[in-house]
Amino acid sequence: MKFVYSTGGREKYYDAIKVGDCVTRAICNATGRDYKEVYDLVNSYASRERGTSKSTARNGVSKDTVYKVLTDMGWIWVPTMFIGRGCQVHLNEKELPNDGIIIVSVSKHLTCVKDGVLYDTFDCTRGGRRCVYGYYTPPTV
Repeated sequence: MKFVYSTGGREKYYDAIKVGDCVTRAICNATGRDYKEVYDLVNSYASRERGTSKSTARNGVSKDTVYKVLTDMGWIWVPTMFIGRGCQVHLNEKELPNDGIIIVSVSKHLTCVKDGVLYDTFDCTRGGRRCVYGYYTPPTV
């Protein structure tokens, strides 16, 4: 899978390199929205779950929070992994949609794929063998 390095616009606001902001980056890369705007949005959702965790837009949020943020934005969850079936879809251009934009959920990470190209701060495909739990498709207009 072709890879394009992208911070989603983080450098406009923060100098940090090692940051657990994949949710914010994936949403920015997929939507073109401003990094700080999305960062604040994710933090507002994360603050609701903080009673039992240290979830933040900078350090990572739960899959439940990701789901709430994206579905409230109109994105649709498409599961690709089911109990008892093992991994059916991997993070590569042959097994994911190659047209349009999707936000992909893999183990402990969220990333953006546009027209079969990965947009992230590192190549998280594990050589095309990384299992995909599911992905979000954008709202239909």
